[in-house]
Amino acid sequence: MSYEPARPVRGLLLTPEDKEAPARISRLRRMGLGDWPEPALDDFADQLARLTGAPYAMVNFVGQDHQFFAGLSTPPAAPVVREDGSRPEIGRTLPRGHGFCLHVVVRRKALVLEDVRDYPRFAGNPVVDDYGIRSYLGAPLTDGSGMVLGTVCAADTAPRAWGRSGLDTIKALAADLAVRIQRAADDGLPV
Repeated sequence: MSYEPARPVRGLLLTPEDKEAPARISRLRRMGLGDWPEPALDDFADQLARLTGAPYAMVNFVGQDHQFFAGLSTPPAAPVVREDGSRPEIGRTLPRGHGFCLHVVVRRKALVLEDVRDYPRFAGNPVVDDYGIRSYLGAPLTDGSGMVLGTVCAADTAPRAWGRSGLDTIKALAADLAVRIQRAADDGLPV
């Protein structure tokens, strides 16, 4: 895997080079995905949050300069309080290099971070400080052609021992959702 030069945001931050981005973006557009919220994907994210017990769960499509959460589950109030007393809100978009999903997309493999601070590559990511994210569990959302469209992921503000069962769960859910998305695209229907 190759990397673009590090852009120091906070600490060591290596953004993986995403050579498949143009093809993925084209595929997402043909499928009608990645530009607006999908109620079925919000429902999926809610189910994922319940299954994992994580406050955040997403179905994420990574674009050229941003990522879009077409499915999003967040707590009613952010569990983190900043020094100024405000609470960060995770919206539907984040810059492409924020978070950990781009690493899952480029690697084409699930990623389990029980405590992101244990990994210098990930500890400096803006979501750690900006949103208080301390643990992450994500799997690639791969369509029938083998194209990684995005991720299915859960995140928590506390370190978590996701374990083998968490890894198996996220991978199975991502595979099931990929089949649903492919079937809907083939039939010209929404997800």
